[in-house]
Amino acid sequence: MALKLLKAADYAEMSRQAADIIIKQVKEKPNAVLGLATGSTMLGVYRELAADHRQHGTSYRLVRTVNLDEYVGLGPDHPNSYRHYMNEHLFSKLDIPLHETHVPNGLAADLDEECRRYERLIDEVGGIDLQLLGIGRNGHIGFNEPGTPFSSPTHVVELAESTRKANARFFGSLDDVPRRAITMGIATILRSRRLVLLASGREKAEAMARLLEGVVTPDLPASALHLHPDVTIIADREALSLIPKEKRRVDAP
Repeated sequence: MALKLLKAADYAEMSRQAADIIIKQVKEKPNAVLGLATGSTMLGVYRELAADHRQHGTSYRLVRTVNLDEYVGLGPDHPNSYRHYMNEHLFSKLDIPLHETHVPNGLAADLDEECRRYERLIDEVGGIDLQLLGIGRNGHIGFNEPGTPFSSPTHVVELAESTRKANARFFGSLDDVPRRAITMGIATILRSRRLVLLASGREKAEAMARLLEGVVTPDLPASALHLHPDVTIIADREALSLIPKEKRRVDAP
């Protein structure tokens, strides 16, 4: 099945379109399991969800969430941990019970066991109904770097230097960026019932061009999305700037 591509004029429109999909999912299934992501791409989406909750009362009381990843060595109170990011930018602004929100434990004494625990957790909550994804400049999804087998479950990854440099703006310096992370594996992501990938900005244009070429290869982790039956990509004009106009097909979600 072809990927569904929705073209947005800009970051704000991309964020609204993504939020609308998530809100529709929650209204149709109030106890939905949402797979969530972090990073600057997601901030607009979470602002839209928070605004909708305030203005329209969409409830998340029965929703459960599982996040894609977490840095190894950062605890939940660290300002650059993904647990802290989620609490600050989304969970604190909704009526979702905090104990129903899940992020890998970057301080786990046994990281391999933490990966196995996280896999069991996803199964125990019934699997992910909708997984939100970003795309890295090198085509990574989650923290699955190029070369990651598509069969990979949740695992510990050594972060590529390009990924650490891209994230250094959130830290004091590159040296402060953790070198490892726990991430859902590509196989784990593909078990989600629906995938929604967001891309914004010219720095994502090369990865998007490669993704939409349709070649499936571990050298481009995001290309695994071609193996999934229900994928919606929402990308703004700059992220699609290297795609020939005749290939910028827009399908209904």
